[in-house]
Amino acid sequence: MTYVDGFVAAVPTANRDAYKKHAEAAAVVFKEHGALKLVECWGDDVPDGKLTSFPMAVQRKDDETVVFSWIIWPSREVRDQAMKKVMADPRLQPNTNPMPFDGKRLIYGGFEMIVEA
Repeated sequence: MTYVDGFVAAVPTANRDAYKKHAEAAAVVFKEHGALKLVECWGDDVPDGKLTSFPMAVQRKDDETVVFSWIIWPSREVRDQAMKKVMADPRLQPNTNPMPFDGKRLIYGGFEMIVEA
């Protein structure tokens, strides 16, 4: 069954080009290890909330933009095996491809797809 990893982060707005370059490099590695698709979205209409919101969840600062991303995998099993390889891949190590954002405020999770229309 199709499996999805989802991510939300706050990226310094000035780092948009660096983030895009980082994501493009990561996409190659994820796809080599079995990902079907990787999507990166730069926040354009992400309102602040009163109780909950994307900006609140990632503690977005005034000079940051919320990004929303997902990776589609053929199955959880493929994802679990691939993630070990992806995290060990030298192309994604901090000295090679540093994250242009604060990874401590990254929200992520794995999801079983139950509806696809």
